[in-house]
Formats: sequence, structure tokens, C-alpha cells
Amino acid sequence: MNAMNASKRILVTGGAGFLGSHLCEKLLADGHDLLCVDNFFTGAKNNIIHLLDDPHFELLRHDITFSLYVEVDEIYNLACPASPIHYQHDPVQTTKTSVHGAINMLGLAKRTGAKILQASTSEVYGDPEVHPQPETYRGNVNPIGPRACYDEGKRCAETLFFDYRRQHGIDIRVARIFNTYGPRMRPDDGRVISNFIVRALNGEPLTLYGDGSQTRSFCYVDDLVDGLVRLMEAPDGVTGPVNLGNPRELSVRQLAETVLRLTGSRSSLEEAPLPEDDPIQRCPDTRLAKEKLDWRPAIELEDGLEMTIAYFKKLLFSIAPKPAPPPRE
Repeated sequence: MNAMNASKRILVTGGAGFLGSHLCEKLLADGHDLLCVDNFFTGAKNNIIHLLDDPHFELLRHDITFSLYVEVDEIYNLACPASPIHYQHDPVQTTKTSVHGAINMLGLAKRTGAKILQASTSEVYGDPEVHPQPETYRGNVNPIGPRACYDEGKRCAETLFFDYRRQHGIDIRVARIFNTYGPRMRPDDGRVISNFIVRALNGEPLTLYGDGSQTRSFCYVDDLVDGLVRLMEAPDGVTGPVNLGNPRELSVRQLAETVLRLTGSRSSLEEAPLPEDDPIQRCPDTRLAKEKLDWRPAIELEDGLEMTIAYFKKLLFSIAPKPAPPPRE
């Protein structure tokens, strides 16, 4: 291992979640010591159970709305429910996780001199009036709507990161993450890809909100993790925010039809009213990531969907039945 890639002590908050667990795998493979912190509100031990025997991996159950006293070189702050079903379940706690959690992790970075990356979100753009969304766009967010706990919580976290940099000289990185998918998504998270795949595999109707013409872009998790690591390892002064996502845009109806084709499902499509504040268009302008990080997604949507479908097939249909209890005498 050369000096550029010397082993570091790295903290990943939300490390047992969908995205965090893949990031932990990547950082361990790169030769670092990992402290995975998670309160298991949406994370799952099954996501990181295969890492527990690695002597360079440590798991700590902790809620980052409370202070954490550890010694680390880098911090990836991923902790926060990311799907509407989960972040709207306890909106006050969602805001606390984004805001109090950011304050606590920035305080840890200040004390230890650690470099710190904030996993922000495309939701900071709200229902955008600019398309695709560049980092310079300031967004169109409803501050009192049902999604505001997440949208405004993440916007406030970004504010805190840049104020800590200006006031205390903290080495920060901010990634604005667009829709990401892949193995270890929760089947009940309500996100469109997991929802469509699970329902298609179960032969249930796929629900399109509105007529399905709203657009999204989807980045496979391995590409996204590569972008996060590149941002953390970028030269000093590359703070972001940097959009990370796949700029290939398609309608939700096109996605549904693709999932049906790849699963071989005969599920029908049905329409329902659009949820409040649901964005009509969402697609990243990724020119800054290309320029500053030499990053671009490499995995095509259909290839990523095939791997994700295989994961959900195993999850849904490979659970061995429990043995029948012995007969009573």
C-alpha cells in the first residue's frame, strides 16, 4: 500500500444501511480500519454480518443525535432515513438526525482533525424548476410540507458543514446523492425500484403515481460508492456540493415496463394520485463530478436491475420454511 492509500481509521455513520454497507465493503477492501455506527432504525445487521469477522471492522450501535467520542481520520456521515415511508414515520427525529447529527459529527471532526463527508441529497432541489439540476441551483422546496423534515434537514446540514469550514477550518466534502439502487435495498422502503421489483416478483400490480410520465434517473450503488470515495480523496479545496447520480433520464412508466420485462412478470400497471410535493423531474447535471473527480457512472440500468432483481429473488424466495413442531404425546 503506497503513501497515498495508507490505512486510515474511518467512521461510517449509517454503515449498516443499504448505501453504508456497500461503502464499508469498499473501504475495507481498500485496506482501512472501519468503525460502522448505526442505530438500526432502517439499517440491518444482515447487511454487514459478513463483515463482522474481519479484524479491521467494528460495529457500534449508536444514535448520532448523541455525542460520540472516538478517534478517527475520516468520517462519512450517511446516517438518516432516506425513503419517504421511513423519514415521514418520525419526522421530528428525521430532522434531529440531519441537524443534531451533523453538529455532533462536525464536532468530532473538529476535535480529531478528521476529514468529513456529508451524504446530502437531490431532495435539496425540491420540485426543480431547472433541469437537469446543477449544483448552483438553489432549489424549490416546500419548508412546511410532509417531505420537509428530510429536504430541509439535509439543507440545514449543508449549511452547518460550510459554516464549520468557514468558522473552524474543517476539511469538508458534500455529496448530493440522486436516486441509487442495488442489492440490500429494503423491500418495504417504498422506493420506486424496490417497490416495482418486489411487486412484479409477487405478481402484484405496479402503481404509477399520476400517469407515470414523471422522470427519474437511477445510479447503481457500486458507481455511487466509487463517487463518494473519489470525493473524499479529492485534493484540498474540492468541498462540493457535487452531484452524484446517473444522468440517464427515463419516465417512471418506462422503468415499470423495463422491470416487468426483466422479471418476466405479468403484473398489471395501475394509476394513483401523485403524492404531495412529489417532484415531476429529477436528473443530475454531473459535469462537476466529471471535471473534479473524473467520475461517471459505468453500470447500465438494465445490468444493475438484473443484479438487483437477483438479490430480491433470493431474499423473497430462498427463505427455508421453519420445521413443523414435534407432535405432542
